[in-house]
Amino acid sequence: MRRLSLAFLLMASTALATELPVRSVTLSSAGLAQIERAGEVEPEGNVVFRAPIDDVDDLLRSLIVVDTAGTVVGLRLPARDLAGEAFRGLPLRPEDFDSRVRLLGALRGQEAEAGGTRGRIADAAEAATGLRLSLVTERGLITVLLREGDEVKLVDEGLAARVARAAEALAAARSEDERRIEIRLRADRARQVAVLYVAGAPLWKPSYRLLVPPMGAAGGTAQARLQGWAVVENASGSDWDRVRLALVSGEAAAFRQRIYDPITVARPELPVRIAGAVHVRPDTGGRPPPPPAPVMAPMPAPAAEMSAAPQMARGVGATRDRLVGGIAGAAAPAAAAQAEASAGRVAFVLAEPVTIRSGETANVPFLDVRLPAERIWWIQDLAARHPLQAARIRNASAHTLPDGLATVYGGEGAEAGVFLGDAEMRAMPAGDGRILAFARDRDVQYTSASSSTDRIAGIGQRRGYVTLEVLRTEETALAVEPRGARGMLVIDLPRRSGATPKFEVVSEGDFGLRHEVTLDGTAQTIRLPFERTMRQEIPLWDAGLGEPILLRWREFDAEQNLRRLPGGPGTLERLRDILARAPADVPGRADLAAVVEAMGELRTLLDAARLRQRTWRTAENALDRARQAAEDRTGSELQEARRRLNAASREAEQAGAAADQAWEAWQRAVVALLQRGS
Repeated sequence: MRRLSLAFLLMASTALATELPVRSVTLSSAGLAQIERAGEVEPEGNVVFRAPIDDVDDLLRSLIVVDTAGTVVGLRLPARDLAGEAFRGLPLRPEDFDSRVRLLGALRGQEAEAGGTRGRIADAAEAATGLRLSLVTERGLITVLLREGDEVKLVDEGLAARVARAAEALAAARSEDERRIEIRLRADRARQVAVLYVAGAPLWKPSYRLLVPPMGAAGGTAQARLQGWAVVENASGSDWDRVRLALVSGEAAAFRQRIYDPITVARPELPVRIAGAVHVRPDTGGRPPPPPAPVMAPMPAPAAEMSAAPQMARGVGATRDRLVGGIAGAAAPAAAAQAEASAGRVAFVLAEPVTIRSGETANVPFLDVRLPAERIWWIQDLAARHPLQAARIRNASAHTLPDGLATVYGGEGAEAGVFLGDAEMRAMPAGDGRILAFARDRDVQYTSASSSTDRIAGIGQRRGYVTLEVLRTEETALAVEPRGARGMLVIDLPRRSGATPKFEVVSEGDFGLRHEVTLDGTAQTIRLPFERTMRQEIPLWDAGLGEPILLRWREFDAEQNLRRLPGGPGTLERLRDILARAPADVPGRADLAAVVEAMGELRTLLDAARLRQRTWRTAENALDRARQAAEDRTGSELQEARRRLNAASREAEQAGAAADQAWEAWQRAVVALLQRGS
């Protein structure tokens, strides 16, 4: 194997670098991981570690360094575009590092020193005995044969350093999904240093194993055993070797900001000003002067607008000089964890260190508690035929239990160790309870039916209206056949807007209203009524007819609009039906009875007016016939026709007057009725 020492590719570093291992990890339900690295650092030593490139944004915004005996100089890491930045301005390209001949060829013209000769690189070629390098010197072209271990040194030290950095960046770019983080410190002695940062991480996923008591177990003493396990993925890019692991459940606000990406600010481009071209218009000779323009008053100049310069907001950053978030472990069984609660969050700290290599997934136990429990039946869907099997548990611990999927097993008896079903458990604060449904019980059946009844609770009257207060009862009835089974049945019903439940409601929530019934093994009917109060108004006059006193019967077809008139068919019958259904003790019943009596009188008056109107119409028809007869007769027959015409005219006039009197009597009665009430 041939080897050539290229001095310009070597980088010297006098600072010691200590790679701090991961000591603790806190996984949050917000999709973040709080990682703590700690270890001993030598005097004037720096801290290094590698992080996935997707975590760099979070690391830059959240990093905390704890060094009680030193100070922080700063953090350094390669640019996001390693190759682009490293090769900017160099006569090289990444592909020039494919071979030493190609690399030296790209540096053609640069001054170098090799084999005791100094000159500018002209050419390089592989030979059987080594590398043949041609240098241009003041005396001419010299070829130097370089063997294993011979050195080529660039005279330009700045260029040599930049080529070395390009080589380093090229090596780092081969692993583009991570970056080397270097934290530079300053101290005069060895000491313990810790760094803490927050980065994105896969959600830790809790799951539960719930061992439930049998149906019918005593509700006051029965218990369920709840075991919690957490699925954890290590996507941090570093191995977790015996780290302290904490699992946090809460709703922390979490944001992401791309501060690792270079951001340039767009600026308006100002063109270069140049002298304008000279344009000359040709002389076209003299012309008559134009006529003078009319004199006009000058327009006022527009007021100048002042624009306020934007102000730059200044923020004050807070400096922290101590490590926060450290969680002390406590002795506990290997399968359990210590729960530490604070405002809005709970952290389960595993009792024993955890080892999870980078890229591995682990399932670790974090909870093992016994909780008060009761087996019940649960009805969520009234249209279903069978209730759900469920367990009602209460969180008797001192902390919130996070969301998760529970696999339910029987705890004792014939069900011991038997898989019963799966249940979703939503976050359960301390002291709160949840119903976890895991199956449907096909031995218990039920049928639902709905009905509605109205009862008049009050009667009132205001001008032109009879008002009713109606109490409507909307009932859902369940016929339940438990087939000898005994236990608690929980029924959830949706709320009804404007209705008040008239059954015992043990709790309310997103499920609606909850009612509980104890089944004794026999068939029974459960009635769940709601009551709502409704107000109805029955108009006594059709407002579309205008004022009743102004209604003229000769211009109005009473027969065609009979149902719209007080005393006509419809309103009186409806009021009589309401009066018949109203209990004797209902407030306002006597007033309604008076209205019904008045409406009965109006019907009599209206019938009389209609009869007079029909008589008038008959007389008018007779008058028309007599008038026609008088026009067709002559001689002695004409005299008789005129006599009959006069008689028909008197009868029509009398019939019209009688109809007017009857109609006015009905109108006065209508006005009197409409003036009743407040």
